[in-house]
Amino acid sequence: MEISKDHPRYRSLVTRERMSELVGKGVVASTGLIAHGRGEAFDYLLGERTVPAADDAARAAAAHLLEARRPVITINGNAAGLCAEGLISLASAIPARLEVNLFHRSPERIERVCRYLEGVGASELLGREQDSWLEGIASDRARCAADGIGSADVVLIPLEDGDRAAALAAAGKIVLAVDLNPLSRTAIAARVAVVDELTRAVPNIERHVLELRDRPEERRRLIAAFSNERNLEMMRKAMCETLHPKG
Repeated sequence: MEISKDHPRYRSLVTRERMSELVGKGVVASTGLIAHGRGEAFDYLLGERTVPAADDAARAAAAHLLEARRPVITINGNAAGLCAEGLISLASAIPARLEVNLFHRSPERIERVCRYLEGVGASELLGREQDSWLEGIASDRARCAADGIGSADVVLIPLEDGDRAAALAAAGKIVLAVDLNPLSRTAIAARVAVVDELTRAVPNIERHVLELRDRPEERRRLIAAFSNERNLEMMRKAMCETLHPKG
């Protein structure tokens, strides 16, 4: 599909076309398009921009990632389709391990997602072998890599489901989420939920990682001061203000 760069929805339309193409390649699940559309609706309520509270959460997430002993970033099909290069760059900057973990899971699809990520620069990916298990999830969604999520102390879960976020938190892990829905179970279960579009949130987190790398005292102050509940309330207010602007 030829999309004019003058179209007011150019970026959104290009993203939709790419996600649709990746469904055909088996990287994105067909139901992942529904989840993507739901996220776009929440982004409209933000005015398709990073609001200050979202950037505060990105900074807190960066602080946690730098303070971690074994940080892991988990990638599903939608995250790979939307922001593969950004997530790979962030993992390198921290550094953190990358683990593929899918809701619609089969060995063939895991291999497709892994190959897609490797094709754009990922190395030493985890997820092909999943030899550990999260308590509290009855399906194969509980499977994870012992060297990755299984032994991680901090896990960044972009675009994840609530059950898995809650299970990770119950396992004692610090859960960092990127989720455009401030009402979702994932956002509520997380220690830090960055309510922002993934391709904006990930570069922002990386920018803060680079800024905070040599500032351990500032990182710890940020972590101690951050309240996910308060930040989510601020994000809900930001969405309401888009609907009902003052003045």
